[in-house]
Amino acid sequence: MRIRDWDSNFKVRLFGEAALNIAFWMFFPFLTIYFAGEFGKDKAGLMLIFSQVFSVLANLMGGYFADRFGRKTMMVLSSFGQGICYLVFALASSPWLDSPWIGFICFALVGVFSSFYWPASQAMVADVVEEKDRSHVFAIFYTSINIAVVVGPILGAIFYRDYRYQLLLAAGIICMVLSGLLAKMTRETVPEHTGVSQENKKWHTVLIDQMKDYGIIFRDKTFLLFIIAGVLAAQTFMQLDLLLPVYMKEFVQNQTLFQFGDWSFTVHGEQAFGILLSENGFLVALFTVAVTKMMMKYKERNVFILSSLAYAVAIFMMGQTNWIWGLTFAMALFTLGELMAAGIQQSFVSKIAPDHMRGQYFAAASLRFTIGKTIAPISIPLTVWIGYDWTFIILAALAVLSAILYWVMFAIAEKPNNLKIKKESV
Repeated sequence: MRIRDWDSNFKVRLFGEAALNIAFWMFFPFLTIYFAGEFGKDKAGLMLIFSQVFSVLANLMGGYFADRFGRKTMMVLSSFGQGICYLVFALASSPWLDSPWIGFICFALVGVFSSFYWPASQAMVADVVEEKDRSHVFAIFYTSINIAVVVGPILGAIFYRDYRYQLLLAAGIICMVLSGLLAKMTRETVPEHTGVSQENKKWHTVLIDQMKDYGIIFRDKTFLLFIIAGVLAAQTFMQLDLLLPVYMKEFVQNQTLFQFGDWSFTVHGEQAFGILLSENGFLVALFTVAVTKMMMKYKERNVFILSSLAYAVAIFMMGQTNWIWGLTFAMALFTLGELMAAGIQQSFVSKIAPDHMRGQYFAAASLRFTIGKTIAPISIPLTVWIGYDWTFIILAALAVLSAILYWVMFAIAEKPNNLKIKKESV
């Protein structure tokens, strides 16, 4: 399915979200270093965990709102909310006001609004695109994000230290523009029978109904194991912008990346991290679609398991070296694990999601990331309590456990008498 054949909604989103993501990745990878420097590693890690608790709750509510009030509505409001938060964050990092606490609150609220946006955006794809093309569309969006991961950190390494205020201001303006584009140039895609217009109900009645819906979802053992395994795997790949920048700032000092005669290119912590992050984004942008197509030829079970094992080996290797080229090789393996399951996992969710609950299914599935992101910052204080070596070993072990749970998940799913959630029964 070629981009020129896409629904107009996706064309607007593809270019608007690409601009937003570039601005976001110009400063986001360095925020962990910023908060760790301002508050200390112990306190910063615990604060990041606390902030993500709200994102988990928002993610569940985001799925509910996407099904009840519409995909477009939630995406417009979420983009606008992010824009406001970025502008206030910019003010808190401006020459007139320097407040890490206000910046942290804004950072947490950006996570909340992002959690509202995600289920609606994913459900919109499932609403419009035929099942056979969904993995490809998801892969294209994933590629656009990782083009931003290439460009953003490179620009951030150049400008972040001296121009954080301007970068945050740009992110806020882009969010506002995206919100306006979504409002003017996209249409609602939620299925009619989903019931965007709800009868007037008391809030507690709606909340009880919502929890019943999620109860139905989580009674499916296969789907529950999918989420748990994803949370464990997330403990590895979430360290890309949590543990890894702090580790590299401390241990990668003035290493020669290239040398030709008397000329050499030397990097240190933050620069080296920016290079690795750009490597990850470059490889993802270059190979996501190709690897996704290749992985579709194999059993989902094998792809999920090998992806987790690749994460395990890569994160273990990262903890055993501070040599820039060793870290570069480990990042390539890390990226392979990421690419293997990138498009297939979203397609897996769309297969089992009833039409009228797609938003909530995608919200429940994205708990892999929101809960994973909630727990992942514990790695930062762990380095103080047990050291870097054991922290990396524990992360590798969790990825291996994730692979085991994926194996158990498919063993249950493939039993002849296994009772899955059927679309017509929900």
